[in-house]
Amino acid sequence: MRRQTKNKNSVIVSNGWKYPNHTTEIQKQLLAEQNAICAYTETYLGRTDKKEIEHFNPTLKNTEQDGYQNWFLVKAQWNNEKGSAPRWLKHQPLIHPTANDFEDRIIYLDGEYICDPEDEEADKLIKYLKLNDEELTADRKNYIERRREAINNRNITAQEYFDSLFEKEPNRVYFIRAIETEFAITIQFVKN
Repeated sequence: MRRQTKNKNSVIVSNGWKYPNHTTEIQKQLLAEQNAICAYTETYLGRTDKKEIEHFNPTLKNTEQDGYQNWFLVKAQWNNEKGSAPRWLKHQPLIHPTANDFEDRIIYLDGEYICDPEDEEADKLIKYLKLNDEELTADRKNYIERRREAINNRNITAQEYFDSLFEKEPNRVYFIRAIETEFAITIQFVKN
């Protein structure tokens, strides 16, 4: 998982969209802002994937305090496994996905996410969101290995490979944090 950024000029905010009245509009905008990538798993959100607006803090859902900063688009399975208010309360305190120091506190290393054992907020978030789920971790590692082989076979740089892949098949560019860490590159979502 990488740090999630929120656009202060998002149309969600400027249009005053509220959940659940504007669910469809919010979903579409979050999909665009997140580049069709699940906020938690960093896997591609395709047309056939069931997507849900995730309320990071479920105790805020349907309250006046709920809003854009609390909403992320995720795969439905991850939202269901994350659970509701009782599980949320059990895992407190948690680092927020938009925290400026998120990637300094939750480190990607060899396919898994780690943190300083003394960092309770980071440790609890890794467990709460199941960032090291066995299948998800295996998928992440296999994805990176397949990309590494493709780069070597084409005899180009990792940046060239991913720029080309993003240009031709953006749905095949995911696990962004793993890519950027493993290959020491930056994925450019905005075309110049």
